[in-house]
Amino acid sequence: MEKDSSVQGISSHATTKVMLILGIILVAANLRAAITGVGPLVNDICRDTGLSTALAGMLTALPLVAFAVVSPVAPVIARRIGIEYALGASMALLTIGIVLRCIGSEVGLFLGMLLAGVGIAMGNVLLPSLIKRDFPTQVGLMTGLYSISMNVWAAIASGISVPISQVVDIGWRGSMMSWAILSIVSILIWLPQLRQRHIPKKAESTVNVWKSGLAWQVTFFMGLQSFVFYVSVAWLPDLLQTRGMSETTAGWMLSLLQFASLPASFIVPVIAGKRSSQRSLVVFIILLFLIGYVGLISGVNALNWLWIVLIGVAGGAVISLALAFFGLRSRSSDEAAKLSGMAQSIGYLLAAIGPILIGIVHTALDSWTVPLFILVVAIVLLFIFGMGAGRNAYISSVREAQDVLSKQA
Repeated sequence: MEKDSSVQGISSHATTKVMLILGIILVAANLRAAITGVGPLVNDICRDTGLSTALAGMLTALPLVAFAVVSPVAPVIARRIGIEYALGASMALLTIGIVLRCIGSEVGLFLGMLLAGVGIAMGNVLLPSLIKRDFPTQVGLMTGLYSISMNVWAAIASGISVPISQVVDIGWRGSMMSWAILSIVSILIWLPQLRQRHIPKKAESTVNVWKSGLAWQVTFFMGLQSFVFYVSVAWLPDLLQTRGMSETTAGWMLSLLQFASLPASFIVPVIAGKRSSQRSLVVFIILLFLIGYVGLISGVNALNWLWIVLIGVAGGAVISLALAFFGLRSRSSDEAAKLSGMAQSIGYLLAAIGPILIGIVHTALDSWTVPLFILVVAIVLLFIFGMGAGRNAYISSVREAQDVLSKQA
């Protein structure tokens, strides 16, 4: 009987772990799809609502503003109600935002995008912390799993948004509304985690991330890669259409960019987790980015697919490496949450500038050359901060870690 009880206990523990991993994967699936599905529909939205190009850029920028505002608060919320409840609430807010943006006036459209951004921001910050807490020796592998889930659904959203909108009586509103199905499924799968309500009595770490040079390097690395990604999501389809592509084909090219990112988004954090320094990975990523964007600047349109694939591979590698840094540069789940909150707050504030800035510059000059050069400058800066973030170090010193352990003892 004791043996049977032991086997049942092991089986129950394994089932719980599997459900947790499935929950992480599904929550991650929602962290980009509701945004990347908007870019290919921008022209339809502008025609239907009368929005200007600059205001259309705000549709992508608003969630990033929400990321910046909410990210530092997410760890505080998690410490008050538990990380499991906080993640459940994030999916509920996302669902409400998705529905709201698809019904009513333009005010509802912008308010819904903002609310969706709040939900996504909480998921962005808290998933790395959850992984650090429950999978401390598998940070790279678990980061790879949730990165590839995030990128797969981001790619699917980019590719099918226009085809769905062209179905009779659906339109762009119905296309955007369809992503509520994914968030509702995620909520249902996450429900068992609400039985586990871990609320720490106090913060595990006393480190002040805002005074850490390494934390700032991770932050700017996160922000610059997000700047590049969200500019691509918002404006790549429009750029390609000005070079002769159809709206549908341009949407699928954005999808190609994200599908190309998938292998790297899984492999890179696994490799990163096995190395003490990730600087060589940073160099590899930057080279791919530069070749891709210089290729777009060259105007060799016959090779646009190649430039997009290279940018996609670099993009998948860079986002997963940035996410892995939250666990790799911290000593505890609380430190990971603090670093994640800081990096995503300042980082996404920087990223929010991207779609608006590029939209304004493109409108003023009626050319994509200068906007592409702005991206090249961002990539050079990404290299500089990446070399700092990739070094073998932690945001807290060994002495700080020992002080925390002695207090807990």
